[in-house]
Amino acid sequence: MYESLLQLISQNLPLSAEDEALCRQYLSSVSVSKNQIIEAKGKIPEYLYFVVSGFVRLFHFNDKGDEVTTHINCPPGFITSYAHFSNQTPSDENLECITDCELLRITKADLDALTLKSPVFKDFSILIFQQSLSYNENRSKELATLTAEQRYKKLIATQPEIVHNVPVQYIASYLGMNPKSLSRIRKHIIK
Repeated sequence: MYESLLQLISQNLPLSAEDEALCRQYLSSVSVSKNQIIEAKGKIPEYLYFVVSGFVRLFHFNDKGDEVTTHINCPPGFITSYAHFSNQTPSDENLECITDCELLRITKADLDALTLKSPVFKDFSILIFQQSLSYNENRSKELATLTAEQRYKKLIATQPEIVHNVPVQYIASYLGMNPKSLSRIRKHIIK
């Protein structure tokens, strides 16, 4: 299960046998069933997760009580309520496995210890943080400037696995629209 993470790291940084051993020491593997909440709102996020397989979403409830999906993660990649995990403050979001998932996870204390012991993991953590900032900035810009149809077409082009594996209501929410609007867009695209 560690191989996909080690491969991702080695694409960016040289990994030693010691770094690989530290990875296996500090990250634990876990299998999680579909529809399971792995981090609940109102609590401090315990873990940063690396998604080996499956799909995970981050969501909260708006003032009307509707679920708003803010992030859907495709493997391989990291997911948590980042600001709350980093600051160890209670989150207003839930983290849910949309499908059965294979995950690696690490606590904040262990992540801090790992980055102190390994310059490679320190550099990789900075790289992941920078990528997360860039992703969130681009996502905000897209939600503000692209039409609903353009957002859906971009999702098809860049992350088709989400379209094929994630329920429509989560995709619609993630794209900032309701499921009926997404259905109309999908029918229009198929024609």
